[in-house]
Amino acid sequence: MFNNLPEVKLALVATSRDCFPISLSAARKAAVVDAFRKAGGEIIDIPTIIETENDTVKALEEVKASGANALVVFLGNFGPEGPETMLADKFGGPAMFVAAAEESGDTMLDGRGDAFCGMLNASYSIGLKSMKNIYIPEYPVGTADEIAAMIVDFVPVAAVKIGLSNLKVFSFGPRPWDFLACNAPIKPLFDLGINIQENSELDLFAAFNAHANDPRIPEVAADMAKELGTNNPYAGILPKLAQYEITLLDWAQDNLGAAKYFVFANKCWPAFQTQFGFVPCYVNSRLTGRCIPVSCEVDIYGAVSEYIICCITGAAPTLLDINNTVPEDMYEAEIKEQTEYALTDTFMGFHCGNTASCYLKNPHMDFQRIMKRSLEPDSEPNITRGTIEGDLKASDITFFRLQGAADCKLQSYIAQGEILDVPTRSFGGIGVFAIPEMKRFYRHVLVEKHYPHHGAVAFDHIGKSLFDALKLLGVQDVAFNQPKGMLYKTENPFAL
Repeated sequence: MFNNLPEVKLALVATSRDCFPISLSAARKAAVVDAFRKAGGEIIDIPTIIETENDTVKALEEVKASGANALVVFLGNFGPEGPETMLADKFGGPAMFVAAAEESGDTMLDGRGDAFCGMLNASYSIGLKSMKNIYIPEYPVGTADEIAAMIVDFVPVAAVKIGLSNLKVFSFGPRPWDFLACNAPIKPLFDLGINIQENSELDLFAAFNAHANDPRIPEVAADMAKELGTNNPYAGILPKLAQYEITLLDWAQDNLGAAKYFVFANKCWPAFQTQFGFVPCYVNSRLTGRCIPVSCEVDIYGAVSEYIICCITGAAPTLLDINNTVPEDMYEAEIKEQTEYALTDTFMGFHCGNTASCYLKNPHMDFQRIMKRSLEPDSEPNITRGTIEGDLKASDITFFRLQGAADCKLQSYIAQGEILDVPTRSFGGIGVFAIPEMKRFYRHVLVEKHYPHHGAVAFDHIGKSLFDALKLLGVQDVAFNQPKGMLYKTENPFAL
């Protein structure tokens, strides 16, 4: 069993300018460590407090010996901006800078730390050195309890950076013909430290055939049958699906190399059905349910976007088409009076059957209707079996995508909303979504910035962590669904 999520191991180092009492920084550091542990977190308390570069060398050795992969630099007082930023720079991993607030009006003579001031010089030094991997909270100065809360917020942000730096994408392509949507330059992903191993669909087919009669197939097929229960009219397809699942996991095991984590971006039509004899959607859903995203249609950026969600939430995401409008009669009958959403705030998110069963109402095995129309128009479904279908359960959601644009620059969008408890009357893994001001977001972000139809979905509101993680990754263009009265740059003010 793969553990495909990074574990963030935090270390905290305090700093002190030599003209301030080091005891003040030591006491404040102890209070932060105690507050964070009371909040349920684990953090390594590095004993050396940094006043000089020699202290930086010693503290760095202690951090590395601890096995920490994320760093909190705590200005217990004004702090020495050179040594403290040197620590973060040489550490190399994600590092957060925070500073102590003053505790009492009775300590303003000999107990004043001036970390509020020191944070400015630290940030100036960070800029001078063009340092990366630095996270600074929205308001980085606080009491011990407030600093502890900032560290809690830092953990998922650090997880994204650690995860992507150790990630490998396995793709099996090429992308389907006349499907430019999933083509994007991959250089920006290499710039993030992600490794990409592109393979052909023929490589996958050869590996699948090599797993014929694999002795593990009955056990995996039985696990599938248990998950599906009585909602499985196509039980005969399970051995092939089990063979395919084993093939993918073995491929990852054999090809992971220097990476620690992995995702798949796989071709899934049109030749897949005729050669493999099934559709892979259910297997995609099962692996994604274990935080091993398998994106459809060789969507490399979709798979990476799903993995970012995994790092933040520790839970399965999904990948959906921003697919179709909600019919007005459905809106009038089932949405208008029950919510404050306009019709144009709503849409349906859909994919063939790649969403983990835990997010579906009445999950059931089925065939892929779109593919059947062209591959088996006049017969019972055979090679188009293998989806997991059902309406998505009502939930808070965040629609998100990281994308490499045509100019090789990274861009992204984040939009929070919800899945409504409204029957879709349709097929696939599908739900009625509502995002405030979706009409404007659709036009001035999704269309204007040339985003493809696929979006990763988190089943929670995680916009805050996503936004901070993208800043840490260096993504400059992060769009969101702007509220009324806040115009997009391309929005016509006279058309409102």
